[in-house]
Amino acid sequence: MSTTSSDARGATTQRPADAPPRTGMAAAFHQPRSVWAIAFAATVSFMGIGLVDPILPAISHELGASPTQAMLLFTSYLFITAIAMFFTSWIASRLGTRTTLLIGLALIIVFAALAAAGTSVTEIIGLRGGWGLGNALFISTALSAIVGATAGPSAGAIMLYETALGIGMAIGPLLGGLLGSWTWRAPFGGTAILMGLGFIAIVTMLGKPAEKPARIAPTAAFRGLADPALRTLSLAAVFYNFAFFAMLAYSPFPLEAAAAASGHELGALGIGGVFFGWGIGLAVTSVIGAPLLTRAFGLMPTLIGALAALTIVMVALAVAHTSLPGMVTLIVIGGLLQGVMNTALTETVMEATELPRSVASSAYSGVRFFGGAVSSAVAGPIAATFGAEIPYVVAAAALVVSAVVLTTGRHHLVRATRPHLTSVEEATAITAADEV
Repeated sequence: MSTTSSDARGATTQRPADAPPRTGMAAAFHQPRSVWAIAFAATVSFMGIGLVDPILPAISHELGASPTQAMLLFTSYLFITAIAMFFTSWIASRLGTRTTLLIGLALIIVFAALAAAGTSVTEIIGLRGGWGLGNALFISTALSAIVGATAGPSAGAIMLYETALGIGMAIGPLLGGLLGSWTWRAPFGGTAILMGLGFIAIVTMLGKPAEKPARIAPTAAFRGLADPALRTLSLAAVFYNFAFFAMLAYSPFPLEAAAAASGHELGALGIGGVFFGWGIGLAVTSVIGAPLLTRAFGLMPTLIGALAALTIVMVALAVAHTSLPGMVTLIVIGGLLQGVMNTALTETVMEATELPRSVASSAYSGVRFFGGAVSSAVAGPIAATFGAEIPYVVAAAALVVSAVVLTTGRHHLVRATRPHLTSVEEATAITAADEV
């Protein structure tokens, strides 16, 4: 015998009548096979972001590119990703979630493989743009797909999604460093192979939906930004992601310089190791730290607190940018804080409006990636003109702006920032829903 439970948005799941209600971590990781298939592919997709990080200095040296040109590998990728994400909800409503995910994965496979055979930094920058198109189709659709297919409240699905992000971000730089120590081409080829595995997982484990998705207009994501809550969160995310990618895309260069000044050579493997530690911190706090903090203090205090702490880290990086131990320590601490921020901000976005999840995810993702694209484009010129520490100072200022946006717009976020239930209250609520 089974009972039916429902979440706040009407999604239903079946559980045995005598089964205890699942809460917290148990609820997040007890999911259907389809959710795990998407999460696996998402992990691999996020690996592709960090995979390039350790080889930026190597590409710069071997292809005769400046650090600014090498960082354009992030810019083209993020810029195309941002534009395309505004239309992913519309595309998914026409093609279906499964087909959209598979097209996205296929594009990543093709362009990553072509990048591995690239002969100039300009060529690879262009190919990274095509990679970004596939990434947009996959990542934005994956978030709404995981939330829609989850067994239980959306918070558990978001935790699983952010876990995929954290693990992918952790393994990506390490794998990029390992492969990059052989040749800078290997990480691109490795991505193509891994995304092929993700493609197979989606094909074999994610079934076709029984019903066609509701049609969404091409301009739905743009119109969604008229919602005050989504607009507030998206604007805050632009400035937050500026700082996020200042740490991710820019830091390999001052890291390499600090190592050289101390008589060491990091290389691709060393930089990959540093960002592996960063990614581990990101993953741990995404899964454990963020839920504990939001349950204890609420979403808004957690968000503001994480932004304040990250601002301090960025200022400290500006001060300690010539110290290798100082930079490594601060980057790892930054990962811990960014894990909290990522999960708390994503949960707020998915719960703050009445918009369809696919539309909210598409609009929010599109806007926030612009912050990363701008950051990776301007960090190099800023450093070359004003000094290696100044990109971190600008990132700190961006975090302050993000906190101001959230604080001044918090009255729009009441729906998402209501007090979180305790574990006991959550179990009681699930049990009560089972009895309906």
